[in-house]
Parts: sequence; C-alpha cells; structure tokens
Amino acid sequence: MNRFWIAPFLVGLFFMIPNIHGETLVQNLEGGMDIKITHPDEIVVGREGIISILIKNNGWEEKQDISFEFSLSDVPGLIVEPNSVTIEKLTEGGSYGENVSLNITNDASPGIHFLNIKYSQILVSNNETPQDPFYHDIAIPITIKEDPNVTIHTKMPESIFANAEFPIEVEVISKDIDITDVRIKIIPPKDIEFRGETMHSFSKIEKNTPVGITSRIITPTEEVNTEYKLPFEIIVQYTDDVGDEKEDSQTVSVVLRPRTFMELTTDGGIWVGDFFIAPYVSLGTIIGIPAGAIISLLVRRKTSPKKRTRKKKV
Repeated sequence: MNRFWIAPFLVGLFFMIPNIHGETLVQNLEGGMDIKITHPDEIVVGREGIISILIKNNGWEEKQDISFEFSLSDVPGLIVEPNSVTIEKLTEGGSYGENVSLNITNDASPGIHFLNIKYSQILVSNNETPQDPFYHDIAIPITIKEDPNVTIHTKMPESIFANAEFPIEVEVISKDIDITDVRIKIIPPKDIEFRGETMHSFSKIEKNTPVGITSRIITPTEEVNTEYKLPFEIIVQYTDDVGDEKEDSQTVSVVLRPRTFMELTTDGGIWVGDFFIAPYVSLGTIIGIPAGAIISLLVRRKTSPKKRTRKKKV
C-alpha cells in the first residue's frame, strides 16, 4: 500500500504518482471533489495489478470522512488490499493519493467483471456545519484473462516471383508480462532460401516493448507458369513470468506468381523481360551515357574550326 499527500502549494509532488498503464476514470462530484482512478484494463489469472486513486478538493468548503469501500463479492477470485481507503479531511485545494493492490487468484473466472466502489464524504457547509453524508457508486471494468497475450506481427509482400529477393519482417509484443529466453524461428517452405538467420534469440523482452527481426527471402531461379501460395510458419518460444515454457505460432502465406514483363524489386532493381538492372545502376545512367556521348560528338563537330583553303597566286 502506497500513500502520498499532495499539498496545495506543492504542485510538483504530482510526479510522485507511479506510472500505471491502463485506463483512467475521472469523476467530478459534489462540492468540487475531483476523483481520478487509474486501473488496469486487463489482468492475467495468478497475477497482480494496481489501482491508483487520486482525489482533490477543488471546492472552497472542507470535506470530512472521505472513504472508498470496495465490494469484493462482485468479482470472485479478486483480492484487494486494502479493501477500503479513508481520508479524515481535505481542505480547499488539498489532495490525497493512494495505491490499492489487486491480486487475481488461480481459480478466478476469465471474462469482463466490474469492481464496485462505494464513495462517501461529508461536506462542511461554510467550513462550519457538517452536512449529511454524500454517497456515490463507481464501477471499474476489469477483464480477467486466462493466459498472457504474446502477439506476432508478420510483414511481407502479398506476392513474389522467381529469381529475386524479398524482405520478411517479424515483430513480437508481449502485452501483459515480461518474457525471457525468447526464440523466434521462421520456417520457410521448400525451395525457399534465406539471406540471414532464420532463428533469433533474446534473453528478455519487456512488457509492451516490441522486438523485430528482418530477413530476406530468396525465391527459386526457375520461372513458374501459374501462381500458388507458399506458407511461412513463425514460431515464438519463451518462458513466462512464473517460469512456465510457452509457445505461440503464426502461419502466413504469400503468392508465388509468374514474373511480368517489367517488375520493380523491393531493393530498387528493375526486371525488363529477362534483363535485370541492378539497383546501383540507374536507368538514367544506362540511357544517359550513350546519349551524352552522341550530343558531345555533335557539339564538337559543330564548334571545331574549319580548315581554310589556300588560294593559288596567279
């Protein structure tokens, strides 16, 4: 449990609030009481989360006996510590913050649940006379997931042709947890070679931090007459945050098709019929050299001095 007081004149203390990824719920209540609750939108079974509560009195009247009561029966398998937050009073401009720990037990039911909070306060009218308690219900949506989510994104051309190279990019994101001993493997179909490695290893991939690899596909030299699909399998093996070994996979297909008369390759090369122009030799160079030579020859002929013929003396 973490608590932090924020005095009205110490604005910089707002930075003491931990950086918690998730959703933020804002409530503007009676008497200028502003509440901001940051909570995880998803929690995996057997893991923990944090709810951050920040309340500020933007009214000119004092508030007393401020409390947040969590209804634990609404979410079976959820443990909240502490199960209530109480603030004795907040004067004009006063703020208070506290972190509440969430723990999802292994027998919790996956799905969307709502954690209900009963909020109450007493407004001191004119800073002299306490009024009747004010109550307000707050519902926090939380999705309980059975397993952590590791996502594989694969980027490659929609179609390829023979006797050329094409890039393939793989990105792995672990949305919920840090993963270790990560191995990313690309399994190509037969007759497809790679320039570069098909197996990549990482000691650790942090939560919500994408990691990408890039390789190049080398297609067969023999031309094809019809188009057909080639499957590529991407396998990601890793160890999760509780020491279990896991594996996720994805299969993507690309169309191998006949090459047309003119094709642009991804590295800037050009196929014109059976003739290939490398990316480091520009088309302008090929055309420009002979054209420049002809123009230069014409200019030289035009500007060269004419020979004078001598007149014979009679």
